[in-house]
Order: sequence, then C-alpha cells, then structure tokens
Amino acid sequence: MANLRIGIKLSQHATIDELKRVWRIADEAGFDHVWNMDHFATINGPDDGDIFEAWTELAGMAALTTRVRVGCSVTGNTYRHPGELAKMAVTVDHLSGGRLEFGIGAAWAENEHTMFGLPFGTAADRADRLEEALKIITSLWTQPRTTFAGKHYQLQDAVAEPKPVQTPYPPIWIGGVGRKRTLRMAAEYAAVWNAPGGEPAALAELSEVLDRHCADVGRDPASIRRSVQIRTSDDSDELLRRVEEFATLGVSDPILVLTGENPVARAETAAELLPRLREIDVA
Repeated sequence: MANLRIGIKLSQHATIDELKRVWRIADEAGFDHVWNMDHFATINGPDDGDIFEAWTELAGMAALTTRVRVGCSVTGNTYRHPGELAKMAVTVDHLSGGRLEFGIGAAWAENEHTMFGLPFGTAADRADRLEEALKIITSLWTQPRTTFAGKHYQLQDAVAEPKPVQTPYPPIWIGGVGRKRTLRMAAEYAAVWNAPGGEPAALAELSEVLDRHCADVGRDPASIRRSVQIRTSDDSDELLRRVEEFATLGVSDPILVLTGENPVARAETAAELLPRLREIDVA
C-alpha cells in the first residue's frame, strides 16, 4: 500500500489574481503537484473567453512557489515544435529548481488548429506526431546533439543546452485514452499515465490495456503511476468517495480540477480535505 500524491488544477479561464492565489494555496497547503491546461481558446462552451498561454504561465507558477511540483495537464503536442517545447520545459525545470512534471498528449481541439493554420490531420497523424516528438524531446534532453528524420519533424545536429535539472529528465506524464497508440507510448515513455476523467470501471479497463502494452515492451507496469482528473463539487464526502474509489484501482495521483465561479474558495476547501485524503491508501 502507498499514499496518494494529490494534485490540484485550475485552467487559465481564471483571472491572473485567482491563478496566483491558487498556486500559493497549493504550495502552502501541501499539495504534491499543481497544474494548468493547454488551450488557445476556451473550451466547454463559447470559444472566445479569456484564456492565458500555458507554458508562460508555468514559468510564473515556478517563480511563485517553492515546494509544490508544477505541470501542464497536458500539453497539446501539435501546438509547438518539439525542439521549442523541449527548450521551454528545461527553462521551467530550472526556474522551479527541478520541480517540473512534463505532461503531454496528442491534442484534440480542431478549432484551435484551424484558427492558427496548424496541421490537425487524423487521430493517427496526431499520434504519429506525438511519437516523433517524444523521441526528439528525450534525445534533446539527454544527448549532446540530435539528428532526426521523421515524417513530421526533421532536426539536424540540434543542440539543446542546458539539460534539465532532473536526471535524466522531468517525469513524463502522457495524457489520453487511445488504446492502441497513446497507451503504447505511455508504456514506453511515461512515468505517469493521466486519464482526463471518466468512471472507475472504464479507467480500470484502460489500465489493464496499459499493463498489456507494458508486457509487450518489457516494462514493469508497476513502474508507471496512474492518474485521473476529478472535478470538484460542493459535496466533500462525494469527492472523498470518488478519490477512494479510484485509489482502490491503483490510481496514485488524483488531480482535483477546480470548477465553478470561485476557484480560490474551491482550492481552500480542497486544502481543508488534504488530511482526510492523506489517509487513503493506494491499492
């Protein structure tokens, strides 16, 4: 049995003041990690609301906190060249003193690609891009120079200095539920697999798929932590029940997603629940 590592997440729909206050609550209350998301337009409703850019925000999170780990759950791979993303991640890792958790996924919001003229393609195209990006990013983080000739990305003697603070590099969180490609990449690259939500039974089935991919690549499935995003509500007992239900399935890293019009109050309530959450064991 093991203890939970508990995260808290606030999207960039919030104001800058709200974001700063939530980061400080996460840092001071004892959360293990704090997260934002990666979108260029607002989601789950009208697309023209205020939303800030994820990685520049992560730099602010790094500067305004001292102990909590910081990350984006998860970066849309198609929004940035992997060479640029590798450099951005190293910068945040250094700014935070080695507290970066590197979340990445294939991306899914077609409208955000269309409005900026970014290639979207099929789900298979985006999976191909993600797989190439993971190869490039991990090479840039560990090798003196990187040459890569892929279908989507090409690098020639690329340098990437300095290297990350964390050795060999920040923990990689791969987000998504694609059984054939995403979970296979998680088996190969991820320290943590992150599900965007869903019911426990569905997550348990996907976790078994991940285990089979681990067997195929010769990796111990226990070496990959499991994470799920859980939306907060006014019912604290229900939230505790949900976290415990996922923990019985081996989910070690729940991320509590702050919802509603007062995210600071939600964060304070979640912080008050931390002692009770710490009593939950992971199967």
